Amino acid sequence: MKLDKYFNKGYASKIVETELPRYVNFFTNTYKENLEHSKSNLETFPRWSIISIYYAMHDITKLFLAKNFHIKIDYKVHKTTIKVLKEIIKDKEILKLLKIGYKEFISIANDLAQAKKERTRAQYYTGSEFMAQKYKEKALYFLNQIAVPYINKINSLIEQ
Repeated sequence: MKLDKYFNKGYASKIVETELPRYVNFFTNTYKENLEHSKSNLETFPRWSIISIYYAMHDITKLFLAKNFHIKIDYKVHKTTIKVLKEIIKDKEILKLLKIGYKEFISIANDLAQAKKERTRAQYYTGSEFMAQKYKEKALYFLNQIAVPYINKINSLIEQ
């Protein structure tokens, strides 16, 4: 099986039957919370909205892996989740949407790393009105065009 390499390296493991309900419950709640958080912060804190959108996608993916395959991701969770999903599903559109979500997340993380290097630039933290509007537009697009279709597709796979 192609997934054996992830199990053998300790990147993923099988969820024991007694742990499964807790694991499924956790990711069922967190993906929904992250999705609601992203919607409620879209206008006021669009960068946080983008982060929450990605985590909703990430968590529902881990829910799918747990519920349908009893797989838990243990190490390098973001990349491993994408790789394991790629091994399991052949729907290229779903994979493309998750990869876009991951790239958005990395972009925001890189912004944070850059901000750490440039702490003295107060404008970076406050942002311009132009950048605030750009992030709102980006967050709205990301939510409606990437995350919601992805979540709907994963939910349909979970229900199958």
